[in-house]
Amino acid sequence: MTTVRRLDALGVSGPFSTSRTAEVVGVNDALMAELSLVPRLYVKRNLDALRRARPMPPGERADRLAAVGELFMNEVDGISLREHETEVCRASGVAMPVVRDASRSIARSAAAAEESVQQARPVGAVSDWRAGGEAGAVWARKGEVFAVLAPGNHPATHAAWLEALAMGYRVAIRPSRREPFTPHRLVSALRQAGFGSDQVVLLPTDHTVADVLVQAADLAMVYGGDEVAATYGARADILVQGPGRSKVLLADGHSERHIATVVDSVGGHGATACVNATAVFVDGDAPGVAREVARSLSEIVVRPPESDDAVLPAFRVERAKALQNYLRGRLDTAEMISGPDLVAELPGGGAVLRPAVMLLDRADAPQVNIELPFPCVWVAPWSPADGVAPLRNTLTLTAITPDEDLLTRLVEEPSISNVHVGDRPTFLMGPGLPHDGHLAEFLMRSKTVIRDRSPVPLPRPEGERLTGKESFRMREVHGLG
Repeated sequence: MTTVRRLDALGVSGPFSTSRTAEVVGVNDALMAELSLVPRLYVKRNLDALRRARPMPPGERADRLAAVGELFMNEVDGISLREHETEVCRASGVAMPVVRDASRSIARSAAAAEESVQQARPVGAVSDWRAGGEAGAVWARKGEVFAVLAPGNHPATHAAWLEALAMGYRVAIRPSRREPFTPHRLVSALRQAGFGSDQVVLLPTDHTVADVLVQAADLAMVYGGDEVAATYGARADILVQGPGRSKVLLADGHSERHIATVVDSVGGHGATACVNATAVFVDGDAPGVAREVARSLSEIVVRPPESDDAVLPAFRVERAKALQNYLRGRLDTAEMISGPDLVAELPGGGAVLRPAVMLLDRADAPQVNIELPFPCVWVAPWSPADGVAPLRNTLTLTAITPDEDLLTRLVEEPSISNVHVGDRPTFLMGPGLPHDGHLAEFLMRSKTVIRDRSPVPLPRPEGERLTGKESFRMREVHGLG
């Protein structure tokens, strides 16, 4: 009889086991773990404790974060890295090579967190007010407690919130029920590295209590689709990480030379990330590009997610069929270039979805905004007359064009977060580079600090005149001169 793993909350007082749990079920329908669900009062008490705690000194934070990566890549809580990665594959359906890359990404991000944060700091601001001279800008936190409603689609998303710890925030993570193993392991590794339990906590909750976590924190980051974006998008204290809708533009007259870049952009990392391309715009032979992309993607082998050569993400069978039916229902006039049956059931349970390539007849077709969690891409014709409009609302745009005026407009377009010029796949990222802007842009601000190394004279009683030197100094300090 297989023992089901128990994943407890990791609160300010240590591990916390609850009678109310959620089942973590793998893509093959096997029960993998029981996740403790904490009540709202526990959430509030933990966030109150985080707020009362002082952040660790900056140098100590950086040193301990640097140690986390090595710890994460070894044994944590008696679980080896290989065992952990297998759990993640079976729970989330993300392919093993992708999960391994994510583990390395988390380790690198932890080691580089302090450096990455400093890349976001305005050059005119200092991190410590004592280093700013008599007057200057100081980079300071907007709050003290940062909450994260984490996703379960890709383990590497947990690399982002490590930067909040580097900035001195105390962090509360609500893991996804789909894949809670990565955040549980990371929080355990952080504590093993020396981060106190009053610096970072793991608080699994149901959906109703999750909103309590967001409300009780100073600032929050929330992952989700269009519904989540509509719920939280207007709030200045919440950073929404919604659909990516990343795109590729082929507009150099040689589209056939860039098929590999398109295929990498669509299928890289198993198409589980928001930076995977879901639309391709072609100034030229759009049908030819669609056929070549479909042919290349069709060569991807179908494997269980824990296989060393797996690529495609896996799902529970009913979920895979639902995604296929949804796609078919949205085709309208689009032509399905890929085969008609996308669902491939796996011998041990679960199913993968084979890549889907659809051809559209115009650049402004509504389907270009459909993003699904497997290699699924819409190919549409584009011409300079279509302009920038079809390319808007994009996390990452790979633009292959010699038109520097167009590239300038794309870089300046507010709704396009990142631009890759030339044969650079949409999924390329790295520590220190902004993803959807720097996280620090949301968590930090510059504030003015003016001080005098000698005490500023206090105002004299009415009628008593200041000396000329005192009068000038008072006007300078109080912004009057």
